[in-house]
Amino acid sequence: MCFSAAPSPTSPRRRVRPLLTALLLALPAAWSALPGVSAQAAQYVGSVQLTLTVDQTLGYANGQPLTLPLPPRNVGGRLMVPLRETADALAQPLTVVGSQLQIGRLLVSPQSGQAWLAGAPQEAGNVALVGGVPYISARLLADGLGANFTADGAGKLVTITALRAGGNPLAPQARFSTDKAVYAPGERVVYTEYPFDPDGANITARRWTGRQDAFFKPGNYTVSLQVTNARGVQSAPFSRTIRVEGPAVDTPLGYALKYSELGDAISDPQVLSYPAVHAQPVPRESFPLLFSDSPEAPTQSGVLYQDTVAGRARLLAYHLNALNRPARLYVMARNLEARPVEVRTERQGETAPTRVEGQLGQVTLLDYFASSADHTLTLAPGELAAVYASPTLGIGSGVNVMQDLTTSGRVELTFLMLEDGLPPTLQVLQQLPYLPLDGKHQRGTFPGAVRALRVDLTRLPARLVIGDGHLDPAIMGVDRLTGQPMRLVGNYGVLYDLEVNGTAGTVVALSPRGGLYRGAMNILDGAVNQTIKLPRTGNALIPDQPVLLWRPATNRLNIDFVPSSGSNLPISLVFYPARLPGLGVPSLPGLSGAGLGGAGLGGTGLGGTVKTYQP
Repeated sequence: MCFSAAPSPTSPRRRVRPLLTALLLALPAAWSALPGVSAQAAQYVGSVQLTLTVDQTLGYANGQPLTLPLPPRNVGGRLMVPLRETADALAQPLTVVGSQLQIGRLLVSPQSGQAWLAGAPQEAGNVALVGGVPYISARLLADGLGANFTADGAGKLVTITALRAGGNPLAPQARFSTDKAVYAPGERVVYTEYPFDPDGANITARRWTGRQDAFFKPGNYTVSLQVTNARGVQSAPFSRTIRVEGPAVDTPLGYALKYSELGDAISDPQVLSYPAVHAQPVPRESFPLLFSDSPEAPTQSGVLYQDTVAGRARLLAYHLNALNRPARLYVMARNLEARPVEVRTERQGETAPTRVEGQLGQVTLLDYFASSADHTLTLAPGELAAVYASPTLGIGSGVNVMQDLTTSGRVELTFLMLEDGLPPTLQVLQQLPYLPLDGKHQRGTFPGAVRALRVDLTRLPARLVIGDGHLDPAIMGVDRLTGQPMRLVGNYGVLYDLEVNGTAGTVVALSPRGGLYRGAMNILDGAVNQTIKLPRTGNALIPDQPVLLWRPATNRLNIDFVPSSGSNLPISLVFYPARLPGLGVPSLPGLSGAGLGGAGLGGTGLGGTVKTYQP
């Protein structure tokens, strides 16, 4: 159909104009938007030769098959092509100017059905709306682009050969390559980016469309990259088409076990079905844990917890300031001996102040594992001094601190919450009330701050459950302020010293089972000593989305784990074979752990070599 030059104010065409204009503004003038289009045809050759057939979506660009979203049509005896789609295929920019479209020397008004070539009006019938989509005469489009035009005698086959557009000389250029063009399902795609700016400006942003590190279903996939330079100028999208075909070489789980970054979540719907392995206690030196978490949010200055130690001890405090005024948390040490006593801090981790509860435990553990603190206070008989003093806590802010101390004699340790400005002196301490338990949380002294366990892997996959209160029972202690027995739910502050044997050729992950979890673990794998943040970003929440912990390189792995304050237990450590048998996860529970061989950092995967290059 054609348009009259001047629709009336009440014409239906005028009512759709705002919507049409909005749609035009949203149309990307990018070659990359078309499936099956080769980027090189548009970006590297001098001309784009497009061959199209009436009523067929299949065409050819520089001899390569091309599928248009909409076919050419014969409208009123003219061979007409969809304007935007053909502009994309010819790699020509299509610009929205008000309610009109400009391409080359051609200006088109879809609303009125008019067109102007170099400012000269063209005869009616060269522009039409077909199903609400702007169409234009193929011959007029070629004229507007200064392109060569040929058509067969029947008017059904048309070829347009257009010089590719020069583009914006100030715009950066997006470029990337892949290591191959055809991949098997589950095979890793290695991307190499090489965008550039004509004036050498920095590339400050990248926007990918359709990128995946592996594709698991056969088909054609178009991947596009668009970059922005330091001046804020954006490139045109650059695209490549990836074909996926043939037998699968990996599953999503198998791929994730090989390539996911440490601390990233992977998907495993069957994680809770794996058998639990039994850990054997190992005799090892231990010491008491002094735990202060009740009242968790004190509303007044006072003593939170107090006990006497001699030798090694671990201190863990977790509190929120509910005093309605700034306050500080202190751990005070008082010498009970008739001689000088040394109090040495061997290790310390701290988070304060923060209002984000999930940060409290994770940051403290990362701090603790990285700590090389070795500070000593020498106390005269009866002398009182702070072995820990928090920063000032705003109203509602929290603090979490974990310390390993060694004393050369009997020392009284007191956890205090004091409103800011009140000094932690012996006189003040003697006048402070002992704050009552809040009925929800624990405090007390718990023997066995180190739980040494040995695990022997014989079948994979398998799970080691921690903090459930059954397979891993809570330790028992006593509140020295009341004499009340205490059960340390979650074993917060307990260091699990895990020795896992049979780890060569495995992959280890953490599965949260009680809700939100944010923590850290320290790994000793041969000569490698590494602390892993879990998860790397955000929170671990869902049991069947475990977080990748480690790919062991040796047959014995030592893991130091402390349940993270502010997070939920239980958790499971999941041990997978690095090489999954076949392509189906259901066969995993029957896999024998014998003969796994090879380090998890290399070797071969399912039917193909692990690709280690990642630019």
